[in-house]
Amino acid sequence: MKRVLVTGASGMLGSQLLLDAPVGCVVVGTDLRPDAPVHVPGVDLADPAAVRALFEAHGPFDAVLHCAAWTAVDLAEEKVAEARRANATACEVLASACARAGARLVAVSTDFVFDGSATSPYAHDAPTSPVSVYGLTKLEGEQAILRLHGGGSAIARTQWLYGPRGRHFPGTMLALAKDKKQLKVVDDQIGSPTSTLELSPALWDLARSRETGVFHAACEGEASWFEFACETFHLAGVAGLEVSPCTTAEFPRPARRPAYSTLDCSRLAKLRGKPMAHWRDALARYIKET
Repeated sequence: MKRVLVTGASGMLGSQLLLDAPVGCVVVGTDLRPDAPVHVPGVDLADPAAVRALFEAHGPFDAVLHCAAWTAVDLAEEKVAEARRANATACEVLASACARAGARLVAVSTDFVFDGSATSPYAHDAPTSPVSVYGLTKLEGEQAILRLHGGGSAIARTQWLYGPRGRHFPGTMLALAKDKKQLKVVDDQIGSPTSTLELSPALWDLARSRETGVFHAACEGEASWFEFACETFHLAGVAGLEVSPCTTAEFPRPARRPAYSTLDCSRLAKLRGKPMAHWRDALARYIKET
């Protein structure tokens, strides 16, 4: 790959992809934030004319890594049209543009395409059944990509993402620990905490490959949010804080969350020749390096 477009390039994952770009690869980053430190700010990815202009002015691209998305899960319940435009329409427009240009498309999706009723990790081809607007619009984006550019695209579903930049769960927990002596954390939602430091190289590997379809891309192992919080505090050396488990029902949110959404990432591990790190090891690396 000589030239790659990264969308959402100022975000938690997109910014890591820029840092991890292969030697010799020219990366063009774009983001809607007008103050974003990227190459092409302000591109509306749901606007076919704007995307066509982006490809003509800054291409040709060998691949597109699509990270931009509406990620405000609860707000999506009331801002349905906006979430659909960002998560579904943009995928449709990008897939069409990539198909015309002959560019590979790797799009980041989510465990929220599942309803959480499983008791073992979801395979990449497991039936989907989203229970939130966010999950539904992300699934619609997946379907558009596979319909319009199935022969040149890959979907990478991930979950519980955190990293050196952006807002995320470990950062929130450590900030709360500075002011509080007691915390309650949900213990009945299970998934796989995933570091951008692990996910970014995996996405670059996926971009370099010719494999198509759906891949699951998360750190190994599983935990509850409570276990994730406790390990974060342990690794960060936080003392004098009482952390207690609680149920989802004790902290109701506008959008439903899957109760169990661990992902079976064996297809991606086979492609790469190795799995992503266990979530505890990835978290230890993140705490050490940030």
